[in-house]
Amino acid sequence: MWQLLAAACFSLLPGPIHGYKKGITTNPEAHMNISQIITYWGYPYEKYDVVTKDGYILGIYRIPHGRGCPGPTAPKPVVYLQHGLIASAGNWICNLPNNSLAFLLADNGYDVWLGNSRGNTWSRKHLILSPTSAEYWAFSLDEMAKYDLPATINLIIEKTGQEQLYYVGHSQGTTIAFIAFSTNPELAKRIKIFFALAPVVTVKYTRSPMKKLTTLSRKAVKSRLDVYFSQAPAGTSVQNMLHWAQAVNSGQLQAFDWGNPDQNMMHFHQLTPPLYNITKMEVPTAMWSGGQDVVADAKDTENLLPKVSNLIYYKVIPHYNHMDFYLGQDAPQEIYQDLIQLMKGCL
Repeated sequence: MWQLLAAACFSLLPGPIHGYKKGITTNPEAHMNISQIITYWGYPYEKYDVVTKDGYILGIYRIPHGRGCPGPTAPKPVVYLQHGLIASAGNWICNLPNNSLAFLLADNGYDVWLGNSRGNTWSRKHLILSPTSAEYWAFSLDEMAKYDLPATINLIIEKTGQEQLYYVGHSQGTTIAFIAFSTNPELAKRIKIFFALAPVVTVKYTRSPMKKLTTLSRKAVKSRLDVYFSQAPAGTSVQNMLHWAQAVNSGQLQAFDWGNPDQNMMHFHQLTPPLYNITKMEVPTAMWSGGQDVVADAKDTENLLPKVSNLIYYKVIPHYNHMDFYLGQDAPQEIYQDLIQLMKGCL
């Protein structure tokens, strides 16, 4: 099992890279943390700690305005970016400013917030529990959707004074959103548009993360590999990986199976883990999927489409794999410009 979990983690990294040697870097950002990278490119940043109802402390980042712009004189529309499995907020800033989504949004007049799921490098604290304890790591998708997203979004609303925001998720960032917005109607009301990049709800037909993943984007620039590797993998719990293995085996989106009826009864008041019914989600949703994505397989995406009750936009990018949505050098043309136009049309 441990070998399987380790293989799954590494399968989500950018595949076999020929000619890359650890320790040989060409980009100074490879030695920087998230705040340092933001500052390096001339953008302002703020860092906040979000405390969830179950005591986890999440580190989130804010880019309040664009590079070289004066401080905000009026409230700007707010965008929240949520990363995928074993990743971090660094995904959204690991390319150059002209093709990193967080920087592009800030330069286009948005107040940008970058989230980190519990257990990753930037969210590894708790009010009581130690990360060295088994109790700390007893979480998966369920807790991220039930506790992390509401706490993070509530803090953003409090700090900005805005009643609604735009949500952008990649991979697992879409999964926890589908769960949260379909089970928490009050939270769903806070979302203007949900932008789902490489959406993952079911993984019945996936060839990864428990199976295999293709190599990095054909358009990835080799001189950025040191930056990519410095920001991932950012970590998660074994329980979360087991939850994904459960999803592969069942072909369904359901809560974590605690392994016996008594444990399930304690957590869910029923003998088996409940299914998540995403058809209950009414948030306006825009989705992009990749024709070469072996994580969010086309068959799973086809099954997802009719379940999204308020789908306002959908695009398939034939040459995209799972990581191209934030690493692709052509992502501004393929995704980001349309994403920003949809936001502007909502103002």
